[in-house]
Amino acid sequence: MNRVYVKDVTSYVDQKVLLKGWAKNLRLLGKIGFVELRDRTGFVQCVLLKENSQEYFNLLKETTIESVIEVEGIVKLRSKEQINKENEFGEYEVEVQKYSLLSKAGPLPIPVDSDGYDISEESRLKYRYLDLRRERLQKNLILKSKFSNLVREYLLKNDFVEIETPILSAPTMEGARDFLVPSRLQSGKFYALPQSPQQYKQLLMVSGFERYFQLARCFRDEDLRADRGFEFTQIDLEMSFVNQEDIMNFVENMLVNIISNLGYKFQSIPFKRFTYQEAMSQFGADKFDLRTESEKQENILSFAWVYKFPFFKKVDTNDKAEVKDGKSGWTFTHNPFSAPEDQYIQDHLEAKNIENIITQQYDLVCNGFEVGGGSIRAHDPEVLKATYRIMGYTEEEIESNIGHMLEAFNVGVPPHGGIALGLDRIVSILCSEKSLKEVIAFPMTYKGAVSVMNAPISIEDDSLSELGIKKFKNNQ
Repeated sequence: MNRVYVKDVTSYVDQKVLLKGWAKNLRLLGKIGFVELRDRTGFVQCVLLKENSQEYFNLLKETTIESVIEVEGIVKLRSKEQINKENEFGEYEVEVQKYSLLSKAGPLPIPVDSDGYDISEESRLKYRYLDLRRERLQKNLILKSKFSNLVREYLLKNDFVEIETPILSAPTMEGARDFLVPSRLQSGKFYALPQSPQQYKQLLMVSGFERYFQLARCFRDEDLRADRGFEFTQIDLEMSFVNQEDIMNFVENMLVNIISNLGYKFQSIPFKRFTYQEAMSQFGADKFDLRTESEKQENILSFAWVYKFPFFKKVDTNDKAEVKDGKSGWTFTHNPFSAPEDQYIQDHLEAKNIENIITQQYDLVCNGFEVGGGSIRAHDPEVLKATYRIMGYTEEEIESNIGHMLEAFNVGVPPHGGIALGLDRIVSILCSEKSLKEVIAFPMTYKGAVSVMNAPISIEDDSLSELGIKKFKNNQ
């Protein structure tokens, strides 16, 4: 007999069905027992009479909350009196003819019958496989899957090519520390996990693909908080022969199309636009929430573009990554591979008027959060080299850092640009969640521990020696 999902029982009134799932709740009332069976599509009440089977009734007595069970029975339409009395159980129930206890659950370390917000993060993430049984988290991850697939479908229909780029790569300057991976074959040398596929996607434009995308895994060794993790996923796009307006319009149309189909409402279409100076003047920040209080209650989506950013800023001496990147005291605000606006190119090449150079950079904000950022890239090798000179790099250092990009740009490179959208952030907004952890299956804790697993771990000296690494002993 084929399994039926709970959502489909309405099509089987007065027919036998086979259901499999978890025991959401149990009640034993003398000679009658009730078990709510939950699968990934919903839950339904199942009724077992002791007089029909002492064996199955005894199994029901042994069943514990969250045990895995199997039920065969007849779907019945409940009476109006039953529905009015016990409205939470819906219009249908299953009269049990056969009952199996497939896997008995022991005492639960955390309850799963609530939204989980009142349970400590440490406990929830340690037992994440149990935490994920919550209806709220199931809905969040299913929505994330739907959203991701709609993005993929939209981009493929618009002639984008999905291409994977390497995870093991070289360190890049993108405003954060790199995660380093030692090389066994080249002792003493290291790979870096990508902060983004920035250079690879530009090289794909040199390769002639013109429209690339990837749901890219990215890694940044930054201090953790609710909206930032060591690893994240971004919707990564790059396009050739486009300008800033082309990219902003395309991304806007994509999001309106996809998110509207998911049933959400926008505050304004087209999205409102603000220059960086206008945003700072009106809101005091380059990310802001334009909604009224009533619109916040309804989870209305307020997207807006911010553009005309300063290319450079003074280095924050408390930020080690900025100090490392900005040797001259100047560092980039967003991305060193961006292009200045045309009227500032000469100043850029001559390293003049640095504080006033405006870049072709654009950010997308939604409901007070930055959800994406991109730019038109510097495809002229001299413009790219000038960015590094402004930051205090010598010719030798420039060659060491981006020599491969400069070489590639000398074989014919199209004008190009792109954007990266935060997949986790957008979905968390759609789900009305404050933390990205609520839309990630196995997120890290605030201390950087991998949920469920015991990572990071200590490595034996023999393994380190094979990698050419030696531990420093702490003498304190």
